[in-house]
Amino acid sequence: MDDQVKHQVTKALIDALNLSIAESLTRKTGVAWQLKRVEPTASAEDLEESVQLRFAAEGSLHGECFVVVSKLHVAELAANMLGQPATAFADEHAEAWAEVIRSAIAALKAALLSVYGEVAFKVDRVQAATLSEMFAVSLCASMGDEADVPMRFYADDAFIEALASASVTMTPDEEQRSPIGSTNLKLVMDVELNVSLRFGQCQLPLREVLDLASGSVIELDRDVDDPVELLLDGKVIARGEAVIVDGNYGLRVTEIPQPIVSHFIR
Repeated sequence: MDDQVKHQVTKALIDALNLSIAESLTRKTGVAWQLKRVEPTASAEDLEESVQLRFAAEGSLHGECFVVVSKLHVAELAANMLGQPATAFADEHAEAWAEVIRSAIAALKAALLSVYGEVAFKVDRVQAATLSEMFAVSLCASMGDEADVPMRFYADDAFIEALASASVTMTPDEEQRSPIGSTNLKLVMDVELNVSLRFGQCQLPLREVLDLASGSVIELDRDVDDPVELLLDGKVIARGEAVIVDGNYGLRVTEIPQPIVSHFIR
């Protein structure tokens, strides 16, 4: 099985894992995180100064996967989660990061259930794992524009073969339209996504931004009667009217510009 096929086989899993880790980091830090694939940057030498977390699968899927992050970045993440100043790497930092992954894997299990059935994962920290022969994907975690944490996902052949054999068979046309490759959208149905409302926007010169103070008024680019936009990852997926629900802002949807599932198509 060549790397291109392995990328197709693992795409849905990694998409779901990215969402699960981002959600776990968001809960731990109180700030929204995102994870995405990036071009490979890590090398074998990076493994010597990294925290390697293994999650071994049993059940309908079997094999081993690893998430690898440098000790420097783990220390920074842990300081953020623990509300402490950044310090040199310590074991408590590794344990805080391990808790993020355990929480993410628990969510991943729920996402996998509808496609692969019951899967059990055991998460533990390992030292000097032999990863050079495993399939690898480079990931990056970001917190707005303020953080950039590179990670590496590894999977052994047994795990990839189990994924491939359990994948749902699709027609070529369905495969082309599917946003998650050789499995199906049900894999990520239970993963929570962050959506936001946009009442309007405008452009300001830097001098006006720097002059902002309490009491400043900014004029947006739409009338008060114009619909409010519901955004997912910066894309408009619905429009509607702002309402109050139990003392909180809400949205009554009045328009869906295009089928929402189309936003997930490659």
